[in-house]
Amino acid sequence: MVVEEPSANSGENVEKSDSNTAVAEPVKIFTIEILHMIKDAQQQHGLRHGDYQRYRGYCTRRIRRLRKALKYPQGDKRHFKRRDVTLSQLTGKKADERFIHIPLISSERAWAYAMQLKQEANTEPRKRFHLINKLRRACFYALQLQELCNTEAFDARTKLECEAYVAWMHGTLHFELQLWKTAGEHLKRAQVVYENLAQALPDDEQELYRAKVNEFTPNLRYCAYNISGGASGGNIDEILELRAQGVLENLDVLVSQTKTESSEGLQTIDWRGRKVTVRPEKVRLFLLSAQELDKSLAKTAKLDGKIELIERILMDCKDAIQAVRDEIKQDPKLRSLTTGQTVSGVQYLLAYLSYIRHSRTLQRNLCLVEQAKLNFEDPNQQKQEQTQTQAEGKRVRSQDLARLYEIILQNVTEMQQIGGMEEDTKYQNEVANLALTFKAFRCYYIALTLVDMKKWKEAVALYERASNYANEALKGKCCEEFQMQPDLKKMVSTIDGSKFSAHAYSVLEDENGDDAKSTKSQKTTKPLYERLSQYKEDQSLHTRAPNVFKLTPDMEPIPCKPLFFDLAMNYLEMPSLEDKLESPGKKGASITGFVKGFLGWGGNK
Repeated sequence: MVVEEPSANSGENVEKSDSNTAVAEPVKIFTIEILHMIKDAQQQHGLRHGDYQRYRGYCTRRIRRLRKALKYPQGDKRHFKRRDVTLSQLTGKKADERFIHIPLISSERAWAYAMQLKQEANTEPRKRFHLINKLRRACFYALQLQELCNTEAFDARTKLECEAYVAWMHGTLHFELQLWKTAGEHLKRAQVVYENLAQALPDDEQELYRAKVNEFTPNLRYCAYNISGGASGGNIDEILELRAQGVLENLDVLVSQTKTESSEGLQTIDWRGRKVTVRPEKVRLFLLSAQELDKSLAKTAKLDGKIELIERILMDCKDAIQAVRDEIKQDPKLRSLTTGQTVSGVQYLLAYLSYIRHSRTLQRNLCLVEQAKLNFEDPNQQKQEQTQTQAEGKRVRSQDLARLYEIILQNVTEMQQIGGMEEDTKYQNEVANLALTFKAFRCYYIALTLVDMKKWKEAVALYERASNYANEALKGKCCEEFQMQPDLKKMVSTIDGSKFSAHAYSVLEDENGDDAKSTKSQKTTKPLYERLSQYKEDQSLHTRAPNVFKLTPDMEPIPCKPLFFDLAMNYLEMPSLEDKLESPGKKGASITGFVKGFLGWGGNK
């Protein structure tokens, strides 16, 4: 805003004194995002469903609230006195940004009324005259807005947006008046300004402006069609390409100023061919500290110090991610960006911070692996473990290394699942190749564990799998932050010798196993007569006491004799039963004889 200038001796230092001295106040430069403002209002108050009457009512209420809050009414209850916004309300000590909203919302109200009449003009043609008058009223307020925005109180971005808004409003009016040439010129002017404005802004703010540019295409083609007399193709490029003829004289100057302001106000980082805009101050500080981390790690010689530095940066990264998420929740503009189908700048910033967190975690785990490898190869470590054998100590450490690589693989899987990077084929291929690399190392150390456990066949299989993973990983491209190619080549050369060694041990184990079985069978305790059908060389048969037959038979269990005997039976006299027996001379007729005679069984032969 315009303030009082200091005295002629402005180069001298102004000292505080008892007298009243004029102190220069900093000039306020306002930034009005016109397109964002009107789009948010339209989407929230009826235009999502094409309800222009509801949007017009909202604009009326908004203007009333603004004038009441700013204490800038138009007359009193009885009399009306028109009071337009002037430059004095935007400059001075009591300058307020909300004054510029009054002509903007007034223009929107007149435009919404015109669009409402356009819908009703389909059945009532007389309303078309009212429609043209309302569009003229909208253009009047738009010109008033442009006059205020072209002052020093507003920045270059606001001037560009105001220029495009005025051109669009005049293009709409001329389009309804069927003045095709002037309508095409105004609409093309608005399209050119919005295109350049989108290129000057960060990625997260470009989507809205590009969508607005696409809205002009049907109207421009229709204007060109009517200008060319209905001929398809026509001279569309010659008629509508007005940028070379000086559509906006100071366009390049304003665009360069907008780029400078956006670069000063925001920090932009290039990641994987796309610019990432950083808004929160906490995130900016974190990124600065993250850039200094590599230098600190290069100066640190001990692994413990490197691990501690990485863990500190991981805690800061967690806070930075939370700051971005909090900003998305608080800012409705950013919330609307994240609901789209395309990946917005805020989502891409979250993906970038998530990648930093996972990559630094992977770097810390690799330091732990390197530390474990040093302990694995340290001879002093074996002297300290006197209670354990050398093989047991190696097996424990190789298992720890395999476990560390398992954790690293889980981390790589999380890197593949970062939101917003699913469609990046190049990134997914690099991370997949990194996963193959760590799978090869994991299989290698599991094979070492099996070798110490003397499971030779399983170890050979894992050596083979580790070699396949390593060769496949060497063919692909790995991430730039993690160059594992030298370690992979070294491991492949080590695997070849270890695999053949384990295979030889497995063959020897099979042969020794057969000999052990035969030796065990030769030392059996069975005598020769019990194994006559088996031929085994038994050296004990050539001794003085051969194991041929066991002369003393083994004792067998037999039923025992009763302890008590029934001696009373010898002294008992049994009664005679002769009278009960049949005499041999008598043949009694019985049912048995009858049956025998009837069936032909009996009879004397």
